[in-house]
Amino acid sequence: MQHVKIPQDRIGVLIGEGGETMREIEERAEVRLDIDSESGSVRIEKVGDPIVGLNGPDIVKAIGRGFAPEDALELLADDLMMFDVVDLKAAARNKKDMRRKKGRLIGENGRTRELMEELSGAAVVIYGSTLSMVGEPEQVDTVREATEMILDGAPHGSVYSFLERRHNEMKQKGIEYHQFTG
Repeated sequence: MQHVKIPQDRIGVLIGEGGETMREIEERAEVRLDIDSESGSVRIEKVGDPIVGLNGPDIVKAIGRGFAPEDALELLADDLMMFDVVDLKAAARNKKDMRRKKGRLIGENGRTRELMEELSGAAVVIYGSTLSMVGEPEQVDTVREATEMILDGAPHGSVYSFLERRHNEMKQKGIEYHQFTG
């Protein structure tokens, strides 16, 4: 059994209309969710295959970090799928610096975040003070490196070049990548 805390405004997304999303997670991840709407605490208990149940906490965390339930459930699609979070607070000196870095990661009209998704194949969400990603290890690693480059102040052009180079390398290696819609 594990406990995960998610923001209040994401509890409704986790539960879904009439409990639909919660039931789908419970069924597909073979877990039982006990959600405390007051505190945002979610108790996750494995009830089926323990290997499948290992994804339950990550699915709940992904929804809590801003992913749509469909994207979070992609963690069940393949044994290699993983969820990772970059804490932007750690890279910022103050609130103003945090806003600037977050703005650089999002880009004009969301273009930088979209390019990270398109060229890496991973799903990328910026929510609160975190950047989260769902994808295969190499895809997640690509997004993490691009994020670190941007947080370190690299020009967007060089980050885009890096993403294109990694995209081409993954295609050459035959790593199948799927573009998340969202």
